[in-house]
Amino acid sequence: MKKQIEQLKQAIRDVPDFPKEGILFKDITPVLQDAQLFATAIELFAKQTENLGFELIAAIESRGFIFGAALALKLNKGFVPIRKPGKLPYKTFKEEYQLEYGTDALEIHQDAVTPGQKVLLIDDLLATGGTALASAKLVERCGGKVAAICFLIELTFLNGIQKLGNYQVKTLIKF
Repeated sequence: MKKQIEQLKQAIRDVPDFPKEGILFKDITPVLQDAQLFATAIELFAKQTENLGFELIAAIESRGFIFGAALALKLNKGFVPIRKPGKLPYKTFKEEYQLEYGTDALEIHQDAVTPGQKVLLIDDLLATGGTALASAKLVERCGGKVAAICFLIELTFLNGIQKLGNYQVKTLIKF
């Protein structure tokens, strides 16, 4: 498993000054372009979560959809998209969260999760934790229970995991 994680880590490309100056962006595109690496990531997520007893996978727009949909298909679970406002066609719950400069929001269909259902949340990257926390709150507003929150990458220097202290967090790669 360590060898596989190291292979994934080596494939992630650093892009300086994206999306703005001073930010070192972790680009997962090379992982997605390599069928073996992409399959490895999905296999590792499956192994990490095999004993959590969840019924649904909810993924956060947009890169979380890539991993969430593939994992849902592999594990024969339902898939729930969590999206930016105005993108879902039915009745939604909305959760705002803080950014460095301002706020943003996410939405989920009100009937996406039935009361008591255990849900695995997944996204590509844990940075400050605001997006993941808002997503967990959305699952809970539907009546669901968050089994765990999974990420391909955690940027440990941003301490986002502290915001998620009430949740089980599983990360494949740490920078």
